Formats: sequence, C-alpha cells, structure tokens
Amino acid sequence: MSLHERPPVITPPPATPDTGIRGAIRRRPMLWFFAGAMLLSWVAWTPYILSETGLGVLDIRFPELLGSSQVLGVLPGAYLGPITAAFLVTAATGGRAGLRAWAARLTKWRVSWRWYAGILLGVPTALILATFALSDGDIRFPSAVVLVAYLPVLLFQIITTGLSEEPGWRDFALPRLQERYGPLVGTLILGPLWGLWHLPLFFSEWGGWPDVNALMIAEFIAVATTVSLVMTWVFNRTGESLPMATLLHVSINTYASVLAMDMFPTFDFQHDGNRVQLLAFGLVATILLITTRGRLGYHPRPAGDPGPGSFRQRGREE
Repeated sequence: MSLHERPPVITPPPATPDTGIRGAIRRRPMLWFFAGAMLLSWVAWTPYILSETGLGVLDIRFPELLGSSQVLGVLPGAYLGPITAAFLVTAATGGRAGLRAWAARLTKWRVSWRWYAGILLGVPTALILATFALSDGDIRFPSAVVLVAYLPVLLFQIITTGLSEEPGWRDFALPRLQERYGPLVGTLILGPLWGLWHLPLFFSEWGGWPDVNALMIAEFIAVATTVSLVMTWVFNRTGESLPMATLLHVSINTYASVLAMDMFPTFDFQHDGNRVQLLAFGLVATILLITTRGRLGYHPRPAGDPGPGSFRQRGREE
C-alpha cells in the first residue's frame, strides 16, 4: 500500500438484535434476576411449606437430615433460586466474559488475613454483646462440644447457605445496583428484597410456624437490610471478594445455631433473635455510614471499564 493510499475501512459486524427472551433479559437484567430468584425458590419450597412441617395441607413430612428437615426441604430451593438466576442472566447479558467476572469474585479468597480474623472474631463478639444487652444477664462460657463443633458448622454453612445465596445477591446484584444507584441506595434496594425472598419460609418450620406474626417478618427484613449494609462495606473494601461477604453471612448463622443457646440458655431466640442481630448490625451499619459518609468503601469503576454486565450492553441494564 502506498503512502497516499487510505487504509481499507473495516465495517464492524452488526450487533445482535435484542429480540426474544435473551433480548428481554438484556433490557431488564435486574428485573429478571430478582423475579427468577424469587420464583424458582418459591416454587421449589411449595411442597415443604404445604407439608406437615408447614401449613399441613399435604399429608407428607420431609425426613430429617443432620437433625433438621430444613436440609431437604429448604436447601434445594435455595440452590435453585439466586445462584441459578444469576448464572442465567449473566450468561444472557455478559456471555463468557461476564461469567468469568462473576466467577472471579466468587473465588477471590486471597485477601489479607486481617479480614478473616476480623470477621471470624468480630461477628460473634458483636452478637454476644448484643445478646447480653437484651438478656437477663445469664451468660455462660460455651461448652467444649460447642467450641469443637463451631468450625465444622461454619464450613457446612459456607457450602449450603453461603454458596446457594451469595453468588446471586452479592456477586450478581450488588455490583450492578451500586453502579446504577450508588452503594447506599443500591444496598437499600437489595437488603429488603433479600429479606422478602425468605417470606414463604415463615409459613414452615424454618420460620417457627405457626408462632409467627407480621412483626417478626418486619424485623427479619430490617435485619437483612442492616446486615446488607455491613456486607456491602466488606465486599467493597476487600476488592469485591465474595468469600469475605459470605463468611460474614454464615458467621451470623453459625452463632445463632451453635453458640447462642449454649451461652444464653434462658434467652428466647425464637422471638428475640432478630432483635439481637438488629441491635448488633444496626450499630455497626450506623458507624460505617457515618465514617464512610454513605460510600461504604465503594469506588466507581474507571472510564472504559465495562462493569459487571455485558461489554456491548453497558448502559442498558436496570
């Protein structure tokens, strides 16, 4: 080619039209994710809720595994909901690049040891102090059996509760909500929806049925929101490490199922457990909101970074 000859014009291939189900998902990914997470889990939970462990409409009872019917009654629906919806919507909007980014956050274990220590020690400490403040003062040192069981239960919670929920809520939804609405508003959207996802379970053994009322459900949604504020800060400060956010989540569950009743034998966790978490994480969330001025450790992505969605679809996500 001579110096005066213009280089050939390369015409980019036409963009794939947003038609059909994939086009609908690309236009409204957040709507599809939340609707899919709710619907998939709720449909899967229906037999458990209608069984003898719930409303008693069906003459069936889920067998107990590891001392609870919830393993077989609740866990399949939990796995089917948020993580499945996140995978399908990510594949539709981001393709392989989106799935790689999603998986990268999912496996980001390499963070400072201080985060591990802070979460593993800080979460039970905060909950113990909150329980003591709301109890009659009857506190006991945990038994050797409980101390030995704590770590195995924590690991079990990671591969059950953590793995089934957090790839959806924190890995898929949080980055998109933060990018569109900012960390505070985005979390205030995510937290209540996360809490509402559990709503059908209140009509089963999981939620203490039939001893359930509207106040308990409202307290649970408030807890999900305050915990989400703290989890957003951890997620952002660790460079979007999903394992750290997951560790915080399951540390709460492990305290409630292992340490709480052993250390506070006279405290009624069935009715007042939500208030313990609300006190502990409401205080922590308030401190974080004040000290970070509502930023919760969030830094907007640099110019040119396509963000959590598709490279071609950025700016069209809701």
